[in-house]
Amino acid sequence: MAEETNDEENVELHLHSTGELLRRAREQKNLSLEDIAKKTRIPQRHLEAIESGDFDALPGRTYAIGFAKSYARTVGLVDAAIGSQLRAEMDEQGHGAYQPEVSGYAPANPSSIPPRYLAWTAAGIGALVLIGYLVWRTLILNPGDLEQIAESDSTPPAESATAPSGEQNVQGSSPTPSSQGIVVLTATEPVWMKIYDAEGERLFEDEMAAGDTFTVPADANDPQILTGRPAALTVTIDGQVVPQLGTAERTIKDVGVSAAALLARETVSNPDADLSSE
Repeated sequence: MAEETNDEENVELHLHSTGELLRRAREQKNLSLEDIAKKTRIPQRHLEAIESGDFDALPGRTYAIGFAKSYARTVGLVDAAIGSQLRAEMDEQGHGAYQPEVSGYAPANPSSIPPRYLAWTAAGIGALVLIGYLVWRTLILNPGDLEQIAESDSTPPAESATAPSGEQNVQGSSPTPSSQGIVVLTATEPVWMKIYDAEGERLFEDEMAAGDTFTVPADANDPQILTGRPAALTVTIDGQVVPQLGTAERTIKDVGVSAAALLARETVSNPDADLSSE
């Protein structure tokens, strides 16, 4: 019976495009694209592009697949299957390489535009700086260094921080996450992290690519996280997005990632604030 069910799902995937499958699943749950955007924190224009198959409007292949997988989890579809199908569709249409996001701004006055070579030079310098920073964070700064930095930082983690405008949860828009809920960590860009329990036993330790996910074991004893890039992780409880664990500027360690710990941190925060940046 299980094999027949899997076969039916595979047939369904091949009969419809990725965007159509996501749209139909969303409509079955009576959700709008605005609802999906609030739950996943993905810009609505990117969700519209995924549903319509307009891959040229997406910021790039890796992000497009990561967005689609987050969308799939929100509407109850298997994210791995959706990611594989979207990858195949993009390959068929020649979207194997990165394509920059196209902005809809009106052209500026030609007389105010600097020479093209200056723009390319500035872009090249910016890219080199960004690559160097990422290499330092993810390669040169190994896990042992992260632990030493976290231990030497004497400043206690803040318990609350004001959430950015427009990111507040809408009352009544979705069920309140349970303290026994399922916690999922999703990488929005390359990031190394380590998950361990109260006894120090390692539950996960690896470099995650954009779109990769890790589900915190529900039976783990006080699971905690160590990472140098907390802002590169999206955290959800039962599919509901909660504020980030920290900023890109600070390593975090011994931060609880169980549903109960995350909800407890939110409870002690100000009524108009989200979870803290570490």
